[in-house]
Parts: sequence; structure tokens; C-alpha cells
Amino acid sequence: MDHSYEEIRKATLDILSGRERSSFTPNQFVHLRIGVAEVLHKRDGTTTHPGQREPQLTQNDQDLFQEVFWDLFRQNIITLGTSGDPNAAYPWFRVSSFGKKALANDDVYFFHDLTSYEKIIRENIPDIDEITLFYLKEAMQAFIVGCRLSSAVMLGVALEYSLDILYEVINQNGAYSAHFQSVSKEPTLFRKFNKFKQKLNEKKSELPKELREDLDINLDMIVSLIRNYRNESGHPTGAVISREQCYVNLQLFIPCCKKIYELMAYYR
Repeated sequence: MDHSYEEIRKATLDILSGRERSSFTPNQFVHLRIGVAEVLHKRDGTTTHPGQREPQLTQNDQDLFQEVFWDLFRQNIITLGTSGDPNAAYPWFRVSSFGKKALANDDVYFFHDLTSYEKIIRENIPDIDEITLFYLKEAMQAFIVGCRLSSAVMLGVALEYSLDILYEVINQNGAYSAHFQSVSKEPTLFRKFNKFKQKLNEKKSELPKELREDLDINLDMIVSLIRNYRNESGHPTGAVISREQCYVNLQLFIPCCKKIYELMAYYR
């Protein structure tokens, strides 16, 4: 039976991460393909046809597996060659150092392309506005093609826009606008958020328990994301962060933005 790209990709990542075992060491293209067939057959509850030495992918699945393999290469999850042998090339491959870190992360925020990133965002923040989502997708697209500075800038724009919406929501709430009015008087993104954080902490005891949960952690993460985008004077930092840090920032944005939208819902 045929499988989707996502099913094949998940089986591939489960093998590369060690969450699934296969008959062959997954360091050659064909061996990995056989392993994926074994995992999918096991998950489908199907058996190997008589006369076959090992499970086989359908022609459609083989084509999709080839796409998955080269997508993982392009995304720097795998690299060609073998460890310690600079002369080895395709069909030999190994998991890259970045790939090892990414594969070790098996939580809800593991994404691999624009579609999966948008899907996770929409699942966690159903009410996210389209402008913020647009900048997030630009940040992810820049990350995919290796433009880390562009990714950091787009992520910063998305964060700044989300915070501006939150401030405006509070400003329109007559019960709280006076308490937070000093926030809008601050000249820079960083100082504005620090003032907001201070004023929010003064009202923290009034917040519902579920909103207080992980609030400080997410506020601190927002500060960290802002520092990657602008310095305390409000100017772009221009700092080019590592690929790993860029990936982490794309992850961190999701719970941070989710908390921002939870605050919006509370103050509406």
C-alpha cells in the first residue's frame, strides 16, 4: 500500500534517531530505504510477500522516500559520506551534528519544513493573525535556505507585531489601560517589553492559575528573542546566530507567542 510523505518521513526519522530498529545499519541509501519499508510494514500490520527477502516500498513510496532523503540532506539533518572517511560519498551518509540535536528533540515543536511549521503554529495558536503568520513563514523559509540573519529579523518582526497587538488590546480595556499606559511611552521594543513585564508582574496575582503557569519562563524567553533581534537602544543587532540557535529560536517562538495570545484573550 502507498503511504504519504509525512508517514515515510516519520519512519525515516524514527530510524535515524534510534527510536526504531532496522535489519541494516542506516548509513546507506538503500539500507535506509529497506529499514523504512520494515517500519511501515510493521506499523501497517502487513507481512512480506512470499519470495521477498525483506519488505519493499511501492514505486510511489520509493519516489517519496527519495524526496525525503534529499530533503533531509538539504535541511542539514544528514550529510553525505561516513564518519572518519572523507573519501566516502553517496550512497553513504550519516546524521550531521545539527541533525543529532534536532532528532533528539521529540516534542511537539519538532518541524522540518514550512508546512509542518505552519501546522504546529496553527495547532497551538488557532487565532494567530495572518500578518504574524506571514512573518513566521518568512523566518522559517529563510532558515531552510540558510539565511540565518534574515530568519532572525523576520522572527523579530513577528514578535514585535504580536506584542504590539497585545499592548493595543490592553489599551482598549478600560479596566487595565491606565495601569499599563506607561508601556507605550517607552521608546524601544526592549524597554517597552521590560516595562510591560514589570506592570504585568504587579497584577500577576490576579491572573488565572493556568495563565500564570510558565508565565515567567515565557516572558524571559521573549526577552531572549528580543535581544537576538534588537539591542537595548532599539537598533538591529546584526548578529548572525548559528543554525542550531536559529532552529531553537523558531521553536521558542511558539510557546512565547501562545502565551502572548493567552494574555490577549484575558485582557479583551
